[in-house]
Amino acid sequence: MAVFFYYMMDTFVHKGKRKILVDYLREKIGISDESVLKAINEVPRHLFLESIFEDFAYEDRAFPIAAHQTISHPSTVAEQTELLKVQSGDKILEIGTGSGYQTAVLVAMNAFVYTIERQKDLHDFAQKKLREMHLRPKFQSFGDGFAGLPTFAPFDKILVTCGAEILPTELLKQLKVGGKMVIPMGKTDEQILYRFTKISPTEFEKEEFGAYKFVPMLGNTNH
Repeated sequence: MAVFFYYMMDTFVHKGKRKILVDYLREKIGISDESVLKAINEVPRHLFLESIFEDFAYEDRAFPIAAHQTISHPSTVAEQTELLKVQSGDKILEIGTGSGYQTAVLVAMNAFVYTIERQKDLHDFAQKKLREMHLRPKFQSFGDGFAGLPTFAPFDKILVTCGAEILPTELLKQLKVGGKMVIPMGKTDEQILYRFTKISPTEFEKEEFGAYKFVPMLGNTNH
């Protein structure tokens, strides 16, 4: 019943706005990975926002969510996901579940997602929302993102959705050789988006993809 209820809330108007958003991401932002665009076209972003923002959910804007956090711009979600080069069946560690939207996009791409959130309110919200929509990650954790999930390592891909001042080396240890980690790094006012590719147990290729603004990556947990 929950799935039926939620998809009744995803109207033809919402679907039309999503199509316009996907066209914008393809034509203006330059997203070319059709699997990313397909997932964004499928996932109802407005259901991961407060209802007061529903009319603007498919604009390329960030919005406040619980615990003084934000849901990223759709273009940022699309760009990070494209850089990750997601393949069906990939085992992906996501640091920063937030309201669950990025998680849902990865799940819609047939990835096995292991996700961590340090804010209890957001963890509970995302867990409930994803369950109701039957977009379920493989494992959802309330915990410290800097620690990763060593029990489930190694991962094919790691996606960090918050800005780290320094490189979280523990996460690199949990990446498979040949795997990729996409992470914003820098001071709290602005970060540079990087992609690290693990080419041997101790060697990494580092690529840079421009300036972004993310909420800071923090340790420990917040109940």
